[in-house]
Order: sequence, then C-alpha cells, then structure tokens
Amino acid sequence: MEYRFDPNVRYAKTHEWVRVEGEEAIVGISDYAQHELSDVVYVELPEVGSIVQQGKACAVVESVKTAEDVYAPISGEVIAINEALRDKPELVNQDPFGAAWFFRVKMSDPSEVNALMDAAAYQRHVESEERR
Repeated sequence: MEYRFDPNVRYAKTHEWVRVEGEEAIVGISDYAQHELSDVVYVELPEVGSIVQQGKACAVVESVKTAEDVYAPISGEVIAINEALRDKPELVNQDPFGAAWFFRVKMSDPSEVNALMDAAAYQRHVESEERR
C-alpha cells in the first residue's frame, strides 16, 4: 500500500502528526492511520481551553470498522478545533494533512517536538508495523 508522508510535519508512533507554526502546533492523524481506520464517520475533538498532554488520549475517531483514541503528540492548551469535522468527518479520509486537521495547541514545551519522528523515520515505522 502506498501512503502519503508529509515532509513538513513530525509524527508520533501512535500515528498522529504535528505541524509547528511559531508557538502553536496543528495536530491531525496520518494517511496511514486513516487508511487503517477506513471510512471515518465521527470525530470527537477536545474542548477549546482544555489541556492535552503528550502521549495521553485526547480525541476519538470512529469509522465503519472501529473507534480509536487519538493521542496528543504534543502538550499544551487546545486553542482551536476543526469544526468542519463535525459535519464532514470524511475529510479525514480525503485530506488528512490539510482540511482534516483536528486541533491547534499552544505548546507548553516546544522541545517535545524533538521526540517525534520525521517523515523518513515514520515511514520506516509504518513499514515495520505492516510486516507484523
């Protein structure tokens, strides 16, 4: 299977991505994750103003196949959520790195980004998961 790997984001092993813009980070799930989920039918996002912690569950994605937790790849305060996903959860399948961003965080510790994988490392991680 061919997956898209955005070279401008960093990835968590749990398949979330982070795009850093100044002191803020935009979060979504990877192309691999949306393929594994299949058709997304619902996305539960964190509340604006809530605090998320790196590695802790903070959202849920439900598909025709399963429901999975989404883990915060970075810690901080949620300052915006993607309201479009409430009415069009299928955006997750159509444009995982663009229109289907999940939430925006004001990072509490920007150095956490250094613990995330670049696109090449994440691609190797995905390939190793597929061999299982």
